[in-house]
Amino acid sequence: MLKLAHSPFESLNESGVTCGFSNRDCGNMSLSYGDTKGALENRRNFLNALNIDYQDLVCAKQVHGNNVQCISNSDKGRGSLDYESAIPDTDAFITDARNVPLAIFTADCLSVFLYDPYRPAIGMVHAGWRSSKENIASCAVKLMQSKFNSDPAKMYAGFGPSIRECCYEVALEFKDYFPQGLVKRSGRFYLDLAAVNKKQLISSGLREENIFDAGTCTYCSLQDFFSFRREKDASGRIISVIMLR
Repeated sequence: MLKLAHSPFESLNESGVTCGFSNRDCGNMSLSYGDTKGALENRRNFLNALNIDYQDLVCAKQVHGNNVQCISNSDKGRGSLDYESAIPDTDAFITDARNVPLAIFTADCLSVFLYDPYRPAIGMVHAGWRSSKENIASCAVKLMQSKFNSDPAKMYAGFGPSIRECCYEVALEFKDYFPQGLVKRSGRFYLDLAAVNKKQLISSGLREENIFDAGTCTYCSLQDFFSFRREKDASGRIISVIMLR
């Protein structure tokens, strides 16, 4: 199990926020993809280790868009026990409410953790290629500025595991979507989701030294993580979660 001590925020040694992401050994965390029959028990076991009540989770019906929802205490528990109660048409959350855990689910897409220790406030972003094309991480930062008066220069961001440019071959048309995010090898193009989101966050005002990357490729590390590109519809999902204390 991976949690704060092994997360992109490891070097912060910050007690005001709890965050982490699961691995394959923790089981499928999704209520709608892969083998879902043990998902609630998997969530409970993983989150217990982080001192988070799995029934408090705020989850989304992720659609690979750029909609960011500001979450309040009244949203606590939405999507925690069933998919139907999750917040619809959403791929990122922000909140300044304490003890409200924000969760997203991935199997190759990038999870982006956002933390403003001064408000304090947090964000949790699901950044696949479509959402990254729509600058979802920057949208979340801008909403934190608007809602919480967060200063991007004082914020931190962390990246969870995702498919990386070593394995993420994409079509030629992606040159139009990501003119600075592709790597060309042997006439083929590969997308670096982490590099794309890092550039977008820096353009939004975050300092490069405040952006932390787990550096793990889900496609390479199938023994440790789920990969939709490898496993297709049979793929489960890991959970990425963040909560203010």
